[in-house]
Amino acid sequence: MCDFWQQTHYGFCRDTGHFLGVSVTGDFTAQVHVQGDFKTLYDQAGLMVRIDERNWVKTGVEVSDGALMLGSVLTCGQSDWATGAFDGASSGLWLRVTVANGVMRIQHSSDALRWPLLRLAPFPASDVYAVGPMCCSPERGGLEVVFSHFEVMPALGKDLHDLT
Repeated sequence: MCDFWQQTHYGFCRDTGHFLGVSVTGDFTAQVHVQGDFKTLYDQAGLMVRIDERNWVKTGVEVSDGALMLGSVLTCGQSDWATGAFDGASSGLWLRVTVANGVMRIQHSSDALRWPLLRLAPFPASDVYAVGPMCCSPERGGLEVVFSHFEVMPALGKDLHDLT
């Protein structure tokens, strides 16, 4: 049982999730394909950008209220949580995060061709970020997730409404 969360609503701090991050300097775009056996409340997997335990973002799919949802948690001292409907297939989900000029842009895709915006927010500038796949299962052990096609590249620099 593991999670990433800081204080909001629940009052606890957890920094026990699974995260395989690579060091990145400067502006970047990272993306990954995620597929898993999500069954239990809060089962989750996706992509994380981390400065330290109190400054990070995670985005992906998560079980909430009996359904698999798209979600993101932005933590700058305290965590927030935003969710939306996930209409994707069991074949998984693509996630993309771009960090550039103090702004974080999260996109998702079912086909790696069309990338709608999930979130746009300020994000702290840092000399070094840790970026990579993450998964958590706060209510149980045994969550199985497959990550593929993980890559980090220079920030794409696309217009906000360019969905490619």
